[in-house]
Amino acid sequence: MTHQPKTAIRRHSKPPARSSRRRSREFALQGLYQWQLTRKDPTVIGAELAEMEGYGKSDVEYVRTLLHGAIANAEALEAEFAPILDRPFGELSPIERGILLLAGHELMKELEVPYRVVINEAVELAKVYGGTDGHKFVNGVLDKAAARLREIEVRAARGA
Repeated sequence: MTHQPKTAIRRHSKPPARSSRRRSREFALQGLYQWQLTRKDPTVIGAELAEMEGYGKSDVEYVRTLLHGAIANAEALEAEFAPILDRPFGELSPIERGILLLAGHELMKELEVPYRVVINEAVELAKVYGGTDGHKFVNGVLDKAAARLREIEVRAARGA
């Protein structure tokens, strides 16, 4: 009988594949980040995003919807978040602002997406792209925003 030396345990499973919608949110967030820094036209930003690796694996139409919708409604979204925030919207990091604009747009306009999915996706983006505890901040803000923007849906989910 031959004795095999112990080897490191290998991971055989790949990380879970990202859905096309998650990829769409990632690209839209990149576009919102760029828009905040440059104020380029969203159509130009969208064309630049379309040339990035992996763009074709996203839901391309949803990227456009999110990017253009969040930018078009940025002022209204900032006003919606103002009473919830502990500091002015402009003092948030560009990543936190982008995630809130993205998720805020989904809460306001993409009503077919359940509010819990919107919040979860935003929290995941914050975990990957945001600061250390940014996901906790995003979660708290969006939970309060959802209670205002999707009141009936939130009350139904909470059994109230």
